[in-house]
Amino acid sequence: MKKLLKLSLATAVVCGVVANAGTLQNVQKQGYLKCGVSTGLPGFAEVGSNKQWKGLDVDMCKSVAAAVLGDASKVKIVPLTAKERFTALQSGEIDLLSRNTTWTQSRDTTLGVNFAGVNYYDGQGFLVSKNLGVNSAKELDGASVCITAGTTTELNLAEYFKVNGMKYRPITYDTADQVRKGFEAGRCDLITSDASQLYAIRTQLATPKNYKVLPEIISKEPLGPLVRQGDDEWFNIVKWSLNALKTAEEFGITSKNVDTMAKTTKKPEVKRLLGVEGNLGKNLHIDKKWAYNIIKQVGNYGESFKRNVGMDSPLKINRGLNALWTDGGLQYSPPFR
Repeated sequence: MKKLLKLSLATAVVCGVVANAGTLQNVQKQGYLKCGVSTGLPGFAEVGSNKQWKGLDVDMCKSVAAAVLGDASKVKIVPLTAKERFTALQSGEIDLLSRNTTWTQSRDTTLGVNFAGVNYYDGQGFLVSKNLGVNSAKELDGASVCITAGTTTELNLAEYFKVNGMKYRPITYDTADQVRKGFEAGRCDLITSDASQLYAIRTQLATPKNYKVLPEIISKEPLGPLVRQGDDEWFNIVKWSLNALKTAEEFGITSKNVDTMAKTTKKPEVKRLLGVEGNLGKNLHIDKKWAYNIIKQVGNYGESFKRNVGMDSPLKINRGLNALWTDGGLQYSPPFR
């Protein structure tokens, strides 16, 4: 019995090592990262004029590629609908899911996935035509609502209308683009989704100024990247790649000044972050310059936010909750030590 117990424990340890050593080695062997993103959402994941994918979520993909391969361009983007995203990750079709996905208790505990952090704090809202003549979500009783299937917005919508004693008619689509087209065609009175997505959709409408996002935010929608459970090594890499983006902004390290900072900084944490002192990469089983590569090739969190969804983008979204903790926001990284 004791021999069997020892054998079982040894087998478990071996299996654990195998399970925890899979994705990093696979990515390094194939030479690129397979990253799942939205099928097309301005500011988060879209194909730019140069035919290349860009966006806040795409930058997360690039950051992980820079960390593990030393090259942010070594990413194979896999566009996925809301219905497809979890299956693609679970099956191994992708190595990382970075697709405006809300962190919830049920998803975190029943799908075999781990959320590696929050790269955008959001909340569900409502987009309407100004011609509808409403100024509050409380005035939407009897409205028809275009919505993306397989999302948390469906449940949030049902609960909000029930609590407020209102009725609605849902019209579901598989993609945000289909939702927008249905709305433009007059098949529904309004769209409900994460507020960031509503601002993105509004930029795609023929006359954006004729539409508005109502003031009510009816839910918490912390969005972030996901990995498969059972691979702690890969989980740590993705988690700390996101943390590196935030810490770089906190210390004022940008894609333009990172080389100067590496040579002149006297701050121990910055030296550790950039691989000048110590070797935090060893803990992740990657190169000690992993965070330097992220910052040099992708930028810090603030740079990514500004160009994709902030004031340098068509969306022009204020930082709000997505400001650093030092500026009154929620974006916060554990220390690099």
